[in-house]
Amino acid sequence: MGFKKTSDLIAVSFSFDETAPNAFTQEEIALQLDVLNNEVAVILAVDLDVLPPDAIAATNTSTIASLTSTSQTATTNLGNSNCFSVTRETIQAAGFVDAGVAFTRKADSTYTGDLDYIGIIATNNFFVQLIGSQNLNAKRVSGRVWLYRAKADASTYAALVQSEVLSA
Repeated sequence: MGFKKTSDLIAVSFSFDETAPNAFTQEEIALQLDVLNNEVAVILAVDLDVLPPDAIAATNTSTIASLTSTSQTATTNLGNSNCFSVTRETIQAAGFVDAGVAFTRKADSTYTGDLDYIGIIATNNFFVQLIGSQNLNAKRVSGRVWLYRAKADASTYAALVQSEVLSA
């Protein structure tokens, strides 16, 4: 590895609401990294939790959130290399006279195998996206990222920043 651990485990928590029902909302979470000394955040685990969608007869509703290393214009999925976690809760009720059936999709908090880490952030912050669909009320996402700080060597740091920025 081209980096050396410089801190113990850190848990970064966050929570925010949509600005209005069904409005894409993104928050930037600052990590206060020392970029002059090539400091990076090594992510070990992510947990996202969203308020459930509204149960409305004959209407499909959803609440979706994602956590990424770069700013996005919409919620994204794990096919995006800058995405570390996604959660999705939906209620399928179109065509039903009742409130439908609920479905939940999570990126399983984090992979449970033998990984050293799930990602590295080199650009001083991460972003959380949230959007509801056809809900009557604004939705909320809360979450926690477990990470540690590390100092990368110059070539590793340059590669990480370039990869993060170019894949944005």
